[in-house]
Amino acid sequence: MQGLIIAAGQGTRLRGVAPSKPLAEVGGAPLIEHVARAAVAGGVNELVVVTGYRPEPLEAFLGQMGARLRIDLRTVRNPDWPGANGLSVLAAAPFLTGDFALLMSDHLFDPAILAGVIAERPPGAALTLAVDRRIDNPQLDLDDATKVELDGERIVRIGKTLNAYGAVDTGIFVAGPALFEALDRALAEGGTGSLSEGVQRLADRGLAAAWDCGGRWWLDVDDEAAFAKAQAALADQRGLPST
Repeated sequence: MQGLIIAAGQGTRLRGVAPSKPLAEVGGAPLIEHVARAAVAGGVNELVVVTGYRPEPLEAFLGQMGARLRIDLRTVRNPDWPGANGLSVLAAAPFLTGDFALLMSDHLFDPAILAGVIAERPPGAALTLAVDRRIDNPQLDLDDATKVELDGERIVRIGKTLNAYGAVDTGIFVAGPALFEALDRALAEGGTGSLSEGVQRLADRGLAAAWDCGGRWWLDVDDEAAFAKAQAALADQRGLPST
């Protein structure tokens, strides 16, 4: 399965740690290398990485990393990188065929989550999102988390400002070409092109499913507090494999 990693943003809240968030080193390797290794361990055999902010040093690192991991890795620049994250998905669309894993460069995770989504996604779903129902999890920053309202395994609503929700978005998806169409439709209707807008449009058609991560470890490393949590988790061997 192909994998898409979004790595285009500025990461301003981690600027005190590193000038490029995907290259911020934690647990002996840059964030994006942990994500790539987890992707491969979870079932991905080809990677597309979308860059944007400060692309040159990141792309140079990715070239070396792809060779070390022995994986086919392509980089794609998003010229609209200051915009919503769905624009990075659309930038990669010409290089993706069929279903693909969609990952964030700053979301560390147990590879078993991705493997589970790939193996157990509902056959009729255009998109399956790994969710965490532990909304009281102290590792979460609920103010910043994307919330998900569910009806069984079906996504009803998704967004950062939901008042009623039963899970949070882990940033780990398996999707297909219908996501590109949904994002294009969101833009045509005056949206920003955020990934959540695309997911919501699929949800409105009953095509977006949720897969419970079952308490497995993941972490959105979006600021220095989360970065410290990642350091502690990886040091305690609860995070991603180093090989």
